[in-house]
Amino acid sequence: MKHKKRLLPLLMCGTILTGIAVSASAQQAAPPAEATPPEATPVDNTIRSIVVNGSQRLEPSTVLSYMKLRVGQEYTQESADQALKDLFETELFKDVSIRNNGGAVVIEVIENPVINRILLEGNKRIKEDKIYPEIRLAPRQIFTRSKVRADVARIIELYKRKGRFAANVEPKMVQLDQNRVDIVFEINEGPKSKVQQINIIGNEVFSDGKLRGEMATKQSRFYRFFSSSDTYDPDRLAFDQQKLRQFYLTEGYADFRVISAVAELTPDKRDFIITYVVEEGEQYKFGDVSVESDIRDFTAERLTPLLPMETGDAYDAKLVEDTVEQLSETAGLFGYAFADVRPQFDRNKEDLTMSIVFRVAETPRVYVERIDINGNTLTVDKVVRREFRLNEGDAFNSFQVKRSANRIKSLGFFQDELEIEQKQGSAPDRIILEANVEERATGELQLSAGFSSVENFILQSSVRQRNFRGKGQELRASVSYSSFSQAIELGFTEPYLFDRNVAVGVDVFRRDLNSFGFGSTGDRRTTFEQLTTGFQIRAGVPITEFMSATLRYGLSFDDVTLDRNSFFTDNNNDGILGNSPDDTCDPLRSGRFLCDAIGERTTSSIGASLIYDDRDNRLRPTRGQQVVGSLDFAGLGGSVKYLRGRLNASKHWRVFGDFIFNISAEGGYIYPLENRGSAADGIDDVRLTDRFFLGEPQIRGFDIRGVGPRVIRSGFVPEIVDGRAVNSVVDFNTNRNNVNDDAIGGRTYYLARAELEIPLGSGARELGLRPSIFVDAGAVFNVTRPSLVTSQVQLVNDDGDPLFLTVDNTGAIVTTVDATDAMGIANEPALNTNPLVSFTEQFFGDSPSPRVSVGFGVNWNSPFGPFRIDIARALLKEPGDDTKLFTFNVGTQF
Repeated sequence: MKHKKRLLPLLMCGTILTGIAVSASAQQAAPPAEATPPEATPVDNTIRSIVVNGSQRLEPSTVLSYMKLRVGQEYTQESADQALKDLFETELFKDVSIRNNGGAVVIEVIENPVINRILLEGNKRIKEDKIYPEIRLAPRQIFTRSKVRADVARIIELYKRKGRFAANVEPKMVQLDQNRVDIVFEINEGPKSKVQQINIIGNEVFSDGKLRGEMATKQSRFYRFFSSSDTYDPDRLAFDQQKLRQFYLTEGYADFRVISAVAELTPDKRDFIITYVVEEGEQYKFGDVSVESDIRDFTAERLTPLLPMETGDAYDAKLVEDTVEQLSETAGLFGYAFADVRPQFDRNKEDLTMSIVFRVAETPRVYVERIDINGNTLTVDKVVRREFRLNEGDAFNSFQVKRSANRIKSLGFFQDELEIEQKQGSAPDRIILEANVEERATGELQLSAGFSSVENFILQSSVRQRNFRGKGQELRASVSYSSFSQAIELGFTEPYLFDRNVAVGVDVFRRDLNSFGFGSTGDRRTTFEQLTTGFQIRAGVPITEFMSATLRYGLSFDDVTLDRNSFFTDNNNDGILGNSPDDTCDPLRSGRFLCDAIGERTTSSIGASLIYDDRDNRLRPTRGQQVVGSLDFAGLGGSVKYLRGRLNASKHWRVFGDFIFNISAEGGYIYPLENRGSAADGIDDVRLTDRFFLGEPQIRGFDIRGVGPRVIRSGFVPEIVDGRAVNSVVDFNTNRNNVNDDAIGGRTYYLARAELEIPLGSGARELGLRPSIFVDAGAVFNVTRPSLVTSQVQLVNDDGDPLFLTVDNTGAIVTTVDATDAMGIANEPALNTNPLVSFTEQFFGDSPSPRVSVGFGVNWNSPFGPFRIDIARALLKEPGDDTKLFTFNVGTQF
């Protein structure tokens, strides 16, 4: 037993040693197995804090509000990426980074800069004031790339609308201090894309040229340099499809349609070729046309006969639209503002007829509930309200609404396209009239200088306020100076005295007019000077809606003088002409008609005018007429006595679409109420300064005062015929260099004019071009034949030697002097003239025969000021008339 106990530990040791040996042997036979790694310790990703670095304008809390990371959440790569995306989407940051330092999340941001300025470079064809409204970025905004890209797209689209499809815009950023930037858009405008050709396929009834004429887009041609209609515009392409459809509908082709419209660039990528494919269909005619009305006093029996279309006429969709509008306006005259007029069509494709019933639905009579005026910041409400022809509570009348809009536009205080909106009132039978006005500048402070073919150099300064204190009053003052006239004028007009429909005004003036004729050198020469000082008081009252009357009283003082050194005689023998009060006007130097004109006089006159005016706009009318009859009596005291009457009439209307045609006529007569002399004396009872004169600018194609009675003083030119000296009078029609030409006016005149204003494309309208063609006709006549003077006629004596004769008004010889003694006659006071001057006076132009001229002209509101040019040719004239082909007037403001 004891041995067994000792043997047991030995056996255990042996077993262990044997195991170790076996294990070692096994390790030599195969590689040992890998040890299992210890289990990883879990990491805590909980966000303990969030810090924002780099923000300048934004508060850290604001930055944190843009993302979803919050303290206490688990930080993951997905949440970090989402936070970056959220921050970049705000477009407030140029760069953002996020890092996690053991639960302490740090967000580094670089804010986008603030825009300091936005600049444009390279834009020449489109001005900055057209581009800047397209740009959404603005100074003091945050710079973002997406907004810059959007603005680039808008600018390029603007150039495309102008036909420049090759335009390119490159934005650049100029870095400034304090994290500010300037944004510069560098623009390469590229060439203008024209419409090289317009093809139309499928048209059989109408030619390609006819259909192209209906389109707003035109083919590029050299003569369209003032128009933009030949530039490619995709919006205009869609508009032209509608224009084609409207044209075919007016011609009766109700089934017409445009199958396709394609614009293709030419191979050189510069121009476009447009191709339309159309289907015309069949032409329809009007069938039965009638009216059905549910409105009382607006019966079908009365309206059907007034319809403009008749059965069998070619169908015209435009005529149908006009009829609907006419019926609606007619209903408006009866007080039905919301009349519902609907045409019901019955198309018969078998006999190709279109029957129409104009259905007028029942509607209540409408009354004006309220009149609202919006947009007037300076003009007081009553100035606008008093132009309304309707008052609150009145029955609605569509004609009176239109008339009100025209009267408001005629004030000139608001935009041209003013409309009075009609809105539903608080009840079905109530209407609200709303005038949304947009005020324009009514004050004018102008300094202008220019050159006129009539008065040469012109200098003018004026101050004018057409809406003084916002009450519709007009206050003006002006000073003008030119080669032949100087004037200063002050005026004030109150259109509604004490809020009554009575207009009053006063004008004070001083004018210095230097009248002129044509001298022997062909240039204008001053003849008499008229200095006028005076005032006028006027008042006007309406009689009816379109008729008014005005009364006026004027008092003026005139002093008419001649240059004493040029036209007076040395009666005191001091050797200086005109130096002494005894010196008198010399008819041989000036002509008797000028000597009769000089002197001081006072004119006290009272006058009245009756005016009918229904034009749609007094400033620039397009339709309507005006008739003005006036009568003035001078003799209410003063030294001048006459009765003068005038009649003016004009009419405007639209023709051929947007053409504006105007005809006008005027005439006048002055009847003397005093006897200043006799016809035998050559003195007219109407003074020279009170007569009518005619010429440029009243009748174009003739020079200023170039029409009517005149005295022409022609020189004598010696000629040698068969060895003897003879004399011939200069032909003033071919040679103006040796004549003096003085217009003396007449008692009667008339003038007529027809003018057609031609509409141009949008490009020309933007330039302010308004061309027109015209015909002018008129005459001034009826004056006493003046006493004529002939002096120093050069003849020959019996020996063939030159001989100088001085003759008087009757032709009797005053003296005869040989040429050898001619030099000594210059100092002979008895002759009262210079014997070396040989002339004869002739009287021309006192004829009622019409003078007629035709021509064309252009008004241009140029960048340097208003410009007007007229080219006119006289077709009918009388001997002595002064014609002129070319006239212009230009000035500038500074």
